[in-house]
Amino acid sequence: MSTINYDLRRIKALLFDVDGVLSATVIPMDASGEPMRTVNIKDGYALHLAAERGVGLGIISGGRSEAVRRRFLALGLSPEDIYFGSSMKMKDYCDYRDRHGLRDDEILYMGDDIPDLPVMQLCGLPCCPRDAAPEVRAAACYISHADGGHGCGRDVLEQVLKVQGLWMSDENAFGW
Repeated sequence: MSTINYDLRRIKALLFDVDGVLSATVIPMDASGEPMRTVNIKDGYALHLAAERGVGLGIISGGRSEAVRRRFLALGLSPEDIYFGSSMKMKDYCDYRDRHGLRDDEILYMGDDIPDLPVMQLCGLPCCPRDAAPEVRAAACYISHADGGHGCGRDVLEQVLKVQGLWMSDENAFGW
């Protein structure tokens, strides 16, 4: 049922980086120099379903895009669980963990680059997209079959939700 070598029943929260994980690694820029990120609709559906099912979700990103923030809010993430402008991700990870009363072994974190390593070395289940930096791939317990921005978030969310009996568990799973 799962290709992740971890007891996914223990996972109570999934935290994600944005650029290179929930958005592709190549980002077009508008005329003013503002990054214009891509989104994956299947990642979005899985995030929305997880939020509806009461699974803990968080975003820890160095980016500051208000458009991206609005997207995660629309998908059902709580505003206090979206950390943007995160220069030291460990601080925000610990804040999320402590505010929600979680243990590290109850948290899945998906990152793709060097700033994600400290969190990946502490959380219970460090994951990354297929195209993550070599150092991140070496630290990950699970490497998705998908690249960043191309469904790697859906991959881990779907596996966790299936193991926990929350994937397509009732008629509400088929709508927005």
